[in-house]
Amino acid sequence: MTATAPRPGASPIRRPFTAAALAAALVSLVFGLILAGAGPASAHAALTGSDPQDGAVVATAPKEVTLTFSEAIAVGDGSIRVLDPSSKRADTGVEPKDLSDGSTVRYGVELLPGLPDGTYTVAWQAISADSHPISGAFTFSIGAPSETTVALPSEEVGGGPVGVVYGIARYVAYAGFTLLVGGAAFVLGCWPRGASVRPMQRLVVRGWVTLTAATLVMLLLRNPYTGSGKFADAFDLDGLQAVLDTKPGAALVSRLLLLGAAALFIAVLFGTYARREDAVEKKDLTFGLAVGGGVVAAGIAATWAMSEHASTGIQAGIAMPVDVLHLLAVAAWLGGLVSLLVALYRTPDIGSEAVRRFSRVAFGSVLVLAATGIYQSWRQVGSWPALTGTRYGQLLILKVVLIAVLLAVAWFSRRWTGRLTDTAVPASVEPEAATEPDAEVADGVAPERAAQLARQQAVLTATKKKRIRDADPERSGLRRSVLAEAAIAVVLLAVTTVLTSTEPGRTEVEAKGASTAPSAPAAGPVNLSMPFDTGGQNGKGTVRIDIDPGRTGSNELHVWVDGSDGKPMDVPELKVALTLEAQEIGPLPVVPDRLAEGHWSASGVQIPMAGEWKVDVTVRTSDIDQVTIDKNVKIG
Repeated sequence: MTATAPRPGASPIRRPFTAAALAAALVSLVFGLILAGAGPASAHAALTGSDPQDGAVVATAPKEVTLTFSEAIAVGDGSIRVLDPSSKRADTGVEPKDLSDGSTVRYGVELLPGLPDGTYTVAWQAISADSHPISGAFTFSIGAPSETTVALPSEEVGGGPVGVVYGIARYVAYAGFTLLVGGAAFVLGCWPRGASVRPMQRLVVRGWVTLTAATLVMLLLRNPYTGSGKFADAFDLDGLQAVLDTKPGAALVSRLLLLGAAALFIAVLFGTYARREDAVEKKDLTFGLAVGGGVVAAGIAATWAMSEHASTGIQAGIAMPVDVLHLLAVAAWLGGLVSLLVALYRTPDIGSEAVRRFSRVAFGSVLVLAATGIYQSWRQVGSWPALTGTRYGQLLILKVVLIAVLLAVAWFSRRWTGRLTDTAVPASVEPEAATEPDAEVADGVAPERAAQLARQQAVLTATKKKRIRDADPERSGLRRSVLAEAAIAVVLLAVTTVLTSTEPGRTEVEAKGASTAPSAPAAGPVNLSMPFDTGGQNGKGTVRIDIDPGRTGSNELHVWVDGSDGKPMDVPELKVALTLEAQEIGPLPVVPDRLAEGHWSASGVQIPMAGEWKVDVTVRTSDIDQVTIDKNVKIG
């Protein structure tokens, strides 16, 4: 909503503020955004390679299966399972071995000995270093592909109803943190008298309750969210114990402990601090509360920074404190904005100085957000293709647009703030005039009735006072522009929540590059021509080889031997072997059958993996004359 300055002399148009209607509209919008992005949690660590590769056909059973990931993961028993064609376990069932080396993250499981030929399924499930569950599956074959009865869940880990509820709890936690920290900062730094105002007290307390409840829900749902996807497992004590041993579980427990300290802070803020009259004592208490509250707020923010995006990837040691500053700036700006909205609509006593103080706080918060946001964007995106070609980058662009709109509306709010004055209240409606019942009423009425009349008179006085203040066109315009800011802030917070559960653009691009880098060129028939010379009589000629279709899996191999005169030439022995030296596969022997003079053939030649293969051909032209020739060729 764009606020415009009222015409001189015009009566301000007053629109009633209906809290229920506004809350319903905003909640509907937010939940729509969250549910639109709901579903399986985006993988923040990606599978970049495996041995055997997906779809590979190997001649003999490997001793183990290894998986390579783009970043660190947490694994446990059953994180990597290998299933035979009849859906029985083909691995030893022990916890995967950590085979990581330097920056390469690799895990492997040993296979049972003597596995028969057929198609095997590798199903894996882990937790990314930034707390999000990931899963997947692929197949490889021993000897030759076969039918398989393995049925994998159609729903990825982190999805389903549990995933939706967990995602909503994430948003509610961010919203609660914003209200708690931003509301307390607004009272302490901008409007100290607000500590004794009931609407401000309710706002901060509700922020604390919201964050605490959301954190408990996330802690209970963490096990089914990263595992079975069933609500009943939320109360599995063994699963809960396993969660507490993980970094995200420890972060959630730490948050609950810090919320206990926050409860003490709230009690002092709205108790001792609100009742303190002496200016010097109140100043000292303000300093103590600011320091203590700042430490608690930073600690709560750190529970996100130490367990999510900032804790993994490049420059994690810098990214985590930057993320804490970013979260605190968001809370001070958006939470303070909601506090100002409540103060403008629910209390008649907030003065122009408090509004101007918040304007300065908001400006400082925006500067911090700009600096930390630029760094975070570079760290999580890293390139223009990642900004425009990934979901994370597109959400980031949407977030920047929303911030730009929010700043534009805030500009109108600053204009209204500059014009704001404290409207004088006539003495006839000053609170002191209504604090005691008049003498005539007191003399002829019972004390209970007198007290009731006094309370009614106080309400009427406060209503008159509020009406007078609401008649101020600058204050009315400020309320409308702040309401528009708050509405945009709710949407912005929803987009930010979805952003934190989306795979960073840099990671997605790097994972795609890693997964496509080893790929061989497009499949196609392979044609080779290799001259040979065994050194004996009639020992010179040419070997021609065709491999069709020239891709992984089963192939037809044809070999022609031509003499030095170009005519078909029979030789006593011909052998072929294939070796993929880069993966230490082979040599895989091929013994072709003679079809005609100078022509040999072999069917069902298995190429287990794409890559640059060395083709060795051994030609024997007599009992003692023999030579082996080789040539490298790319087979995909």
